[in-house]
Amino acid sequence: MTQRWKPSVTVAGIIEKEGRYLLVEEHTPKGLMFNNPAGHLDPGESPVQACVREVLEETAFAFTPTALVGIYLSRFSKPATPEDPEEDITYLRFAFTGVLGAHDPNRALDTGIVRTLWMSLDEMKASQARHRSRLLIKCAEDHARGIRFPLDTIYTDATVFTPGAGA
Repeated sequence: MTQRWKPSVTVAGIIEKEGRYLLVEEHTPKGLMFNNPAGHLDPGESPVQACVREVLEETAFAFTPTALVGIYLSRFSKPATPEDPEEDITYLRFAFTGVLGAHDPNRALDTGIVRTLWMSLDEMKASQARHRSRLLIKCAEDHARGIRFPLDTIYTDATVFTPGAGA
């Protein structure tokens, strides 16, 4: 039997204020890179809930998604390490925009996150060699173009929140 292909589902906050976008600088195998506040969908949560959690963990800001900017598919080749072989990963990203809330200056940022920063589209374009994902600029450009979809575009069935309910 062949193994079923499964993309890694991720979420990202596309957060703009006065023409600048909230980004994180983080440690990666390729060195310090920039990214949108983003991360993986965890079991038992909706994409919206995952985005709220990831933005808080990576930036220490509360975030309330108000619209879906887009759904993106990308592929990445993770280099081999002494512990793990090379891995071909496909990411399915749900990017959300919304309202940035209060900042908790006492909250530690997620492991690997060095700092948050704000960049304009021009600054992002000038720093593409340091982008963790090609989707960083694509999501920001789509946001700047005004692309928005209602949050109810994404339906999460109640079985997601109740282990064993869908069995």
